[in-house]
Amino acid sequence: MPGKVALLTAGGFAPCLSSAIGGLIQRYTEIAPDREIIAYKHGYQGLLQGEYLTVTQAVRDSAGLLHTYGGSPIGNSRVKLTNEKDLLERGLIQPGENALKVAADRLVADGVEILHTIGGDDTNTTAADLAAYLRDHDYELTVVGLPKTIDNDVVPIRQSLGAQTAAEMGAIFARNIVAEHNSVGRELIVHEVMGRHCGWLTAATAREYRNWLDTRAWLPEIGLSREAWEVHAVYVPEDEFSIDDEAARLKEIMDRVGNVTIFLSEGAGVEAIVQELEESGEEVPRDAFGHVKLDKINPGNWFASQFAERIGAEKVLVQKSGYFSRSAAPVEYDVDLISSMCDLAVESALAKVPGVIGNDEEQGDELRAIEFERIKGGKPFDLTAAWFTEMLRQIGQPMPKSTAPLAD
Repeated sequence: MPGKVALLTAGGFAPCLSSAIGGLIQRYTEIAPDREIIAYKHGYQGLLQGEYLTVTQAVRDSAGLLHTYGGSPIGNSRVKLTNEKDLLERGLIQPGENALKVAADRLVADGVEILHTIGGDDTNTTAADLAAYLRDHDYELTVVGLPKTIDNDVVPIRQSLGAQTAAEMGAIFARNIVAEHNSVGRELIVHEVMGRHCGWLTAATAREYRNWLDTRAWLPEIGLSREAWEVHAVYVPEDEFSIDDEAARLKEIMDRVGNVTIFLSEGAGVEAIVQELEESGEEVPRDAFGHVKLDKINPGNWFASQFAERIGAEKVLVQKSGYFSRSAAPVEYDVDLISSMCDLAVESALAKVPGVIGNDEEQGDELRAIEFERIKGGKPFDLTAAWFTEMLRQIGQPMPKSTAPLAD
């Protein structure tokens, strides 16, 4: 009998995980029905603990159902196999154990020949670490990853799974939040969007929201004006801007329109926030990968506090669309992208070609299994993209001053 196929999802949720699981199961059922499939529970945590679900015939028969749900039915976790300290604290390994060896031995014990990792740059760089260990120690196993991140910031992949859905869901979220603009006079609304290093999702969410505005009819005579529902500023991590200059611009809008709405990447201004916290003696919380826990430092609140007094806001509303967006079922665009990537992932795995599936921007956008060593996070959003600069021009925001380098 051929070896088993194992699936795992890891990292934060994105609107593609459930669908990707369904797509992989469907493709294996079509072209390799004799392959037994298991799914490790809660990502690398389940792999280390040997906890998995078996894909039964009933699951195979109804795998298409998974395309209609968000989240991940098999569960996620943030576990880095090379972070020994964190793994020991969680009890996932014992003193003296090498997590990569524990994971490799578990895969061998479970009879796994193919491992599919569905996650972002951290998940797939962890998969790269595991793949390298397996290769160096002569384990017969092929690892093929799928790129999941709503930030759309994986190098060199053109479009990561779930990102477009997250943008469209964030725009839907914004419709009701921006409707709050005249609950009092002079209201400041900050819509905080996920995006640690990359501003693509914030910009794309603003684009999708403004596309919706384009479809609406307005009645300014009774106060229903597009200008009041408009996005007045879009701030992303890659751009350098002056808070004082922007405050002056936004105050003019507040005085004229009566409200201001900002779309803000959660990663914008993080360095300034961290510096302020550290200078005040506060500890900055970080996750297993060393990333600042953005939900703990609240960038949206920090920016709101910087602008509120300067622009004369009488009320401030800060809302985050992250969880609403990232746990959605995928839209048609993403379902199609997921299906094409899953098909190639299965074909690559059966041919024993490892890598992360994606349209390779450095090789003519070809959809291929990209070598693990070329995968990294922190791809910056292109501030010169025509659709982005045109959006800034339309809302009256100055053009970006600079593009930040890739994050480490």
